Amino acid sequence: MAIKLENVGIAVRDLEAAIAFFTDLGLILVGRDTVSGGWADTAVGLDGNHARIALLQTPDGRGQLELFEYIHPEAIESDPTRPNDIGMHRVAFSVDDIDKALETAARHGCHPLRGVATYGDAYKLTYLRGPSGILLMLAEKLKND
Repeated sequence: MAIKLENVGIAVRDLEAAIAFFTDLGLILVGRDTVSGGWADTAVGLDGNHARIALLQTPDGRGQLELFEYIHPEAIESDPTRPNDIGMHRVAFSVDDIDKALETAARHGCHPLRGVATYGDAYKLTYLRGPSGILLMLAEKLKND
């Protein structure tokens, strides 16, 4: 049986703010829609499912995020995911310049949880909160000459 990862879906409180954050970070908006109806109720498992969605992808076309803002049923606020919580954890992105990526994130009010760490001589990396409290990891591969 063949299997392929299609995307990671993330519910957000403000779709436009999330799109702005991720496109500023470098993702490309490839589509938008509003979904509802019986097929959506069945697929998602929520009666009266109605959401605005946006699909974004990485510039290399290999990774995609599907962001959705619920119109009905009303979105449920919860505590932000912590790094040690069981379940959906974080979305990780490799970047070619972590400092520049963090400057972009800061313009959206998003900052590292603690700071930027260096993992051996391989990576500089950090966790930060994105829009709607989404936990993200940014990693810059260090050049080993």
